[in-house]
Amino acid sequence: MDRKKLVLLLGALIIAIGTALAARSMFAGASAPQADAAAIEEPNGPKVLVAQRGLPIGTIITADAIAYQAWPEEMVQDAYFIDGESDVNGLLGTVVRHPVTAGEPVTQGSLVAPGDRGFLAAALGPGMRAVTVPVSAKTGVGGFVFPGDRVDMVLTQAVDGEGPELKTAETILRNVRVLATDQRTESTTNDDGKTVVQAFRTVTLEVTPRIAEKVAVAQTIGTLSLSLRSIADNQAELETAIASGEVDVPAGATKDEEEQFLRNAISRPRDGASTYVTGGDVSRFQRRTMPATGGDDSGSVTAVAAASGGPVVRVTRGKDTQAVAVTHSTGAVSTPSNGLQPASGATLAY
Repeated sequence: MDRKKLVLLLGALIIAIGTALAARSMFAGASAPQADAAAIEEPNGPKVLVAQRGLPIGTIITADAIAYQAWPEEMVQDAYFIDGESDVNGLLGTVVRHPVTAGEPVTQGSLVAPGDRGFLAAALGPGMRAVTVPVSAKTGVGGFVFPGDRVDMVLTQAVDGEGPELKTAETILRNVRVLATDQRTESTTNDDGKTVVQAFRTVTLEVTPRIAEKVAVAQTIGTLSLSLRSIADNQAELETAIASGEVDVPAGATKDEEEQFLRNAISRPRDGASTYVTGGDVSRFQRRTMPATGGDDSGSVTAVAAASGGPVVRVTRGKDTQAVAVTHSTGAVSTPSNGLQPASGATLAY
């Protein structure tokens, strides 16, 4: 390579290095643009009471359901609850009469207070009914049942049987909401704000139309008692129902829709398969009590077993069946104790 080409190559290299350094200096000195967030102007007006979430008809107002929020002064109406002019504590326990969407101001006409006309009808959920049952201190948990609690209903009755009456207790309803005790739709408190336990003679419950029919019939059968439920029972039973597929959340539901669906499912009263206890489950001396099956009591299996204290067989001859006590001997059943021998065509049934 001759000297002239070498000088040109060296000059081009020096120019490239200088250009790179100049560009680097230029970009390093320029600061990145900063985006300034536009300030959100608060409405220049009083604070009004708004719904924190959607409040459907029948919702009981709680502290987390409502809150004060600034509102444009020109949009404030006389029906709104204004901060400093209204007491939120006085609204707790009221019931939503008209649906209120989230963020919408709560009006005085959208709430109904306990004792006001139409309160009970507003407190009922869609498609629900209110029924009243008589109770006493013994059947009403000693007065420790208050509006808003959830109870199970137990039917106690005596069924005619062979010998003594068959005593039974059966849980016929579960998860029933208490609407009122006597004519009170809210708990009574003393001067210290503590709940006062009071005796009452009737309880009004929220049920479905079919359950209302069952309650009406149950009152004519025997005695109804209330069993107070734990607050944690509903959530545990809901999880069990979801796991078993009994409760199926609709596909594609939003989070709010899913919560509303589960809230409705957990609040529904249930009248499915009932559980029961008889006198024989409580005391061994009640085990000879059985429902009447017709025929001669002296020939029934239960009566013979109670009299003999041993095993019994039914001996059938034609259309006649007789219960006969037997004795045991070396692992086999011996001749019946009354000397009867099975005739031709007779059937022995344990």
